[in-house]
Amino acid sequence: MSDGQALIGRPIYELETPALVVDLVAMEGNLRQMAAFFAGAPAALRPHVKNHRTPALAHLQLAAGAQGICCGNLAEAEVMIAAGIDDILITKQIVQPAQIARVAAMAGRSALKVIVDDAGVARELDLAAQAAGTQVGVLVDVDVRLGRSGVAPGGAALRLAQQIVKAPGLRFLGLMGYEGSMHGLSQEERERECRRALWLLVSTARLLEREGIAVPIVSAGATSTYAVAGSFPGVTEVQAGSYLLSDGRYRRAVPDLAVAIAVLTTVISRPSPGRVTVDAGQKKLSADGGLPEPALPGLRAVALNEEHGQLELAADGPPIAVGNKLMLIPQHGSTTINLHDRIYAMRDGRVAMVWEVAARGL
Repeated sequence: MSDGQALIGRPIYELETPALVVDLVAMEGNLRQMAAFFAGAPAALRPHVKNHRTPALAHLQLAAGAQGICCGNLAEAEVMIAAGIDDILITKQIVQPAQIARVAAMAGRSALKVIVDDAGVARELDLAAQAAGTQVGVLVDVDVRLGRSGVAPGGAALRLAQQIVKAPGLRFLGLMGYEGSMHGLSQEERERECRRALWLLVSTARLLEREGIAVPIVSAGATSTYAVAGSFPGVTEVQAGSYLLSDGRYRRAVPDLAVAIAVLTTVISRPSPGRVTVDAGQKKLSADGGLPEPALPGLRAVALNEEHGQLELAADGPPIAVGNKLMLIPQHGSTTINLHDRIYAMRDGRVAMVWEVAARGL
């Protein structure tokens, strides 16, 4: 029996800390909510597993109706393929020769798809696929808002698509345009920005179709824009990822999703009446997006060091002693999960499952 299996059934507060914890009731509610939405939407759900990097969770999403998954890089995709997941879209450009060769080889044993925004890379990918005797599925990456990657909407996307269609080692599958999560915008602003970006993407797809190029996939969206993207005419799939576990930022942006993730910590010092120090710092809690939020009222995170988290305790706050356990909710779940080897799933206050974060650090 592995160490993880030996913990099943134990009270969650007996875990050695810091420990990454998921509330199964909250997670399963998010899973059902998203499945119900996409069951009635014109678009399909393709969850982005860069959020949790955990094959077991990806399989749960697929079992709930997702048509495939997205991965943030090639190594992450390789972990998912090894775990038996076939339909994968990598949402970061593959440009290194060794990685292009790996993609070409993998295309012969999986439904792997990649994005391209460079004519030279498309040529190299074509040559590698021909050498491997495979055909790689390709989406043209269209820059619809972020300025991070992608060709311009319209003519530039058309010209690259025309090149891909003519390449014997490539199979043109469609377009991808990521409009961003847009944290910090109001719901009205977020919806307006999302629709503007999606219009650019869908208009480009219509241009390609007028030129005789079929566009079976138009991939876009995020957790914070899933309702808009999922019902936008012409969008075929939505790349929501953080919906499954949520986090501090998504609790504000999408309040109908429950926060299922937290880091369980232990109080290791009470240096003053108003200060509580826990055993989780930046090595186990990402500060990306801001400091974590204590689940217990009366506490506020004020600093994260490497090994220590410092909390401020209000004068009328709860009594807290050294050795007590506290839950901290990260602002950005994805970058926090990447700091942990395991996820401990709890139900009724006890460990119900232990999942390996098999793609962490990749």
